[in-house]
Amino acid sequence: MHEEWVETPVGRARVDWFPAAHHRATLVLGHGTATGVEAADLQALAHALPARGVTVALVTQPYRIEHNPSVADPASLDRAWAAVWARITAVTSPGPVIAGGRSAGSQVVCRTAKELGAAAALVLAYPVRGPGSPGELASVTLPTLVVQGGRDPFGTAAELPALPGHMTVVEIPRADHMFLASSDSASRGNLEAVVTSVAVWLDAVLGTAGGQR
Repeated sequence: MHEEWVETPVGRARVDWFPAAHHRATLVLGHGTATGVEAADLQALAHALPARGVTVALVTQPYRIEHNPSVADPASLDRAWAAVWARITAVTSPGPVIAGGRSAGSQVVCRTAKELGAAAALVLAYPVRGPGSPGELASVTLPTLVVQGGRDPFGTAAELPALPGHMTVVEIPRADHMFLASSDSASRGNLEAVVTSVAVWLDAVLGTAGGQR
């Protein structure tokens, strides 16, 4: 892993790179509001996917770096994400670039993925009950995987709006908003299920993406 700092219109962002030895694609992941890129699901994906040919870039928003809540609003999050996305797509190896995020980070993805030219969208723990907008999620026109915890207080898979056919929904039954459970072993099982679901979906997406960016 190595880190890179990126200047954005609202402050400096950090990218933690987890490069794949045999690169097929890049997955860019953003964090939520309660935790940063140390969130267990993001870390699990960052450590597991490079072995499957997917370079992972974990993006820390400027408001967390600079402890500045004034740039934690949706417009600022989107502006910072767009600046980091431009840097990542300029320097990463050839291949599809997929936009992903958890909770508030997944909302950024829903708002920006199409415009930024993402090949697909990964939505983890979308906060449909709370700050999230069902219409915002349903409006994504790219191939999309939505992964929800079955015990997520911000919304389970059953509470999602009707979604179009290009969206795949996976529920992790015993998982909360962080995909954790009441025991360490159950939490490990949840995170393994998240990784497996994402890996299977990525294989399907990359099989149709043509390997071009």
